[in-house]
Amino acid sequence: MAVKAKPDIKKIALLTSGGDAPGMNACIRAIVRTGIYNGKRMVGVMRGYQGLIDGEFKDMDNRSVSNIIHRGGTILKSARCPDFKSDEGMESAYRNLKAERIDALVTVGGDGTFRGANEFSHRYDIPVIGVPGTIDNDMYGTDFTIGYDTALNTVIDAIDKIRDTAHSHDRLFFIEVMGRDAGFIALPTGIATGAESILIPESKTDIDKLVDTLDYGWRRKKSSSIVIVAEGEEEGGAFEIKQQVEEKLKGRYDIRVTILGHIQRGGRPTCNDRVLASRLGVAALEAILAGKSDVMVGVKNGKVTYTPLTKAANSKPAKLNKQLLRISEILSY
Repeated sequence: MAVKAKPDIKKIALLTSGGDAPGMNACIRAIVRTGIYNGKRMVGVMRGYQGLIDGEFKDMDNRSVSNIIHRGGTILKSARCPDFKSDEGMESAYRNLKAERIDALVTVGGDGTFRGANEFSHRYDIPVIGVPGTIDNDMYGTDFTIGYDTALNTVIDAIDKIRDTAHSHDRLFFIEVMGRDAGFIALPTGIATGAESILIPESKTDIDKLVDTLDYGWRRKKSSSIVIVAEGEEEGGAFEIKQQVEEKLKGRYDIRVTILGHIQRGGRPTCNDRVLASRLGVAALEAILAGKSDVMVGVKNGKVTYTPLTKAANSKPAKLNKQLLRISEILSY
C-alpha cells in the first residue's frame, strides 16, 4: 500500500557521499523503487555534493537499479566536496535542484555528509533525509550503519588468511584496521579471530603490558600471534606499535605489519547489510512522503527510528561494550 504523500512532493533526488560502503547500492535501489511505487519521479545525483554543485543529475527508473543489490561501491559515485561548505557552493546546489524542479533530497553517508545536509536543510526550503552509510558504525542514533557487517566479515576473512602464514613462519603480525575515532571494527574482529591483543582509541595502550602478553606467549611456545590495531589508536598505528614492541622483545619474534586499508570498504554486501540498506532506504523515502525533514533514519533495538540530523552529525556514538573488552582479555590469555 502506497504512503499518502504531501501533495507538493513530486520529484525526489538522492546521492551518496563520503566514503563508500557495501550496501549503498541496495539502499539506492530501495529508495528509487519506493519512490516509483508511490508515483514519484526519482533522480540520482552523481558524485555526491559535487554533483549537486555541477548539476550532474540522472533520471532513474526501475531498470536503472536492476541487478545492483549485490554490488559493492555506489553506482552514483562519491566524492569529497569542500566547495559545498561555502555559501557559493550551497547556493549553486540549491539553484540546480530548483532548476530540475526537485522537491526533496535523500543523502546516504556518514557524519560529514549529515553536517552538510543539516546546514543545507536549514538554509533552503527543500526537505532532506539522511541514511547512515559507513563501515565504521560510529553514528549516533542507530545500532548499525550500512556497510559495517560486510566490513567485519571482510576483516575476519583477511585475518584468518594472515593467521595461516603467521602460523607457518612463527611470526607476530600487527594488523591495522579502519577506525580513526572508534574501535567498532577492531574489537569484534579481534575477538572473532582470536587475537592476542586489541588496541583501540577508547582504551589507553600500555606498551609494557602488550610486551608482557606477547612475551608470555613466546615462552609458552605459541607458534603465531596476532595484534589488531585500530588506525586511530593513540600510539600512532601499527608501524609505530611494531617499532616499540620490537625494541623491547629483542628479536624474540619475526614481526610483520599488514594494513588492511580500503579492502574493508569493498566487496559484496552481506545479507545483513542488504536487508538493513533496504529497510533504511524504504524508511527514508516514506519519511519524506510523510512530511519529515532534517532527520536521519536508523535502527534501534530492531525498530526504525528518526534522529535529528544535527544530533546524528555532531553527537558521539554509543560507547563500546565494556564486556567485550573484558572478554577479549580473558580469551587472549
